[in-house]
Amino acid sequence: MAKLILIVDDSAAVRHKLGATLRDAGYEVLEACDGQDALHRLDGRKINLIVSDLYMPNLDGLALLREVKNLPGYRFTPVIVLTTERHESWKQEGQRTGAKAWVVKPFKPERLLTAVAKLMSP
Repeated sequence: MAKLILIVDDSAAVRHKLGATLRDAGYEVLEACDGQDALHRLDGRKINLIVSDLYMPNLDGLALLREVKNLPGYRFTPVIVLTTERHESWKQEGQRTGAKAWVVKPFKPERLLTAVAKLMSP
């Protein structure tokens, strides 16, 4: 059974490219258009990884990460932040909040897939 990745981004184009990259690598993909939408998709099914944008309406990536870490069934789900933000202070805040990786857009598929594979290994 393929592992399930939740991708969260307010850009349909990014969700499409990211989803295609992950599906081509053999993963199942669930999409959400912002952090609030992502929380609704955390409905008890096993999510192996979350890839989330930082800047989104309704609930941004760091707020989503805080919420996820408070959900008993998802608190140990690894999160990759995929963002245009390059400043070290944001990366450090992401790490403090619980992000396991920080990938800058535009992403290189091979770099993203390497990070995904490392976080998905048993």
